[in-house]
Amino acid sequence: MKDADLPQLLDIALDLAVEAGRRILDVYQSDFAVTHKDDASPLTQADLASHALIAGTLGKVAPSIPLLSEEGAGIPYDLRRAWPRYWLIDPLDGTREFVKRNGEFTVNIALIEDRRPVLGVVHAPVLGLTYGAARGIGAFRVEEDGARASIATHRAPRRMTVVASRSHRDAETERTIGRLPEHEVVSRGSSLKFCLVADGTADFYPRFGPTSEWDTAAGQCLVEQAGGAVWRLPDLAPLAYNEKESVLNPSFAAVGDPARNWAPILRG
Repeated sequence: MKDADLPQLLDIALDLAVEAGRRILDVYQSDFAVTHKDDASPLTQADLASHALIAGTLGKVAPSIPLLSEEGAGIPYDLRRAWPRYWLIDPLDGTREFVKRNGEFTVNIALIEDRRPVLGVVHAPVLGLTYGAARGIGAFRVEEDGARASIATHRAPRRMTVVASRSHRDAETERTIGRLPEHEVVSRGSSLKFCLVADGTADFYPRFGPTSEWDTAAGQCLVEQAGGAVWRLPDLAPLAYNEKESVLNPSFAAVGDPARNWAPILRG
């Protein structure tokens, strides 16, 4: 993939995420039913409608780029391990938040190249928030008038703000947060946690509970292109993709200031 192609693909992904959001809202505003997958995670018609739109559209406008989606994940690793680049999609990230009707769910669209995210879009339909990023372009938030405002992670010393999962807090997260200096903790659902780190609202997002690769790729691109880092734990290497048959991520941390000495906090 040439970097010269990324602006066009980014525009396509931004428009597509917003349109998927409209279809999700159609379901959100109705008396929708909830079923459950084999892993007991919830599934709604909104997940399926968003997947159908995104997969169908990208298959037409970028037919040479394969696609892996949460709602279309049954692709053998023997096939996808050879992909040098591919779309990685979560059509509705935060289905639990969707079911709770708290608005903290997103559409995530990422492009992976050589096992790293090089393009990412996160759209929160209820909140009216859209973020985008790509290699060589940087990270930005889309304002109400459609203008793009650049965003950057926060690097100045200050009282640290930690963002943690609203639905998936665990003991290891609490122990890690407890090793921080003076701080405050805010909770968000879905990939909005990455957005808060990327735009400088938060400094640190640790995650020890289970996540899948489609949960993190778009948000990771935002954080990295805004000046931060997303590290797997405990070795603090960048979180990577499509390296194994399982799509489950290791534990990881998103940080706004990679130059800060995080090792004592993250390694205990």
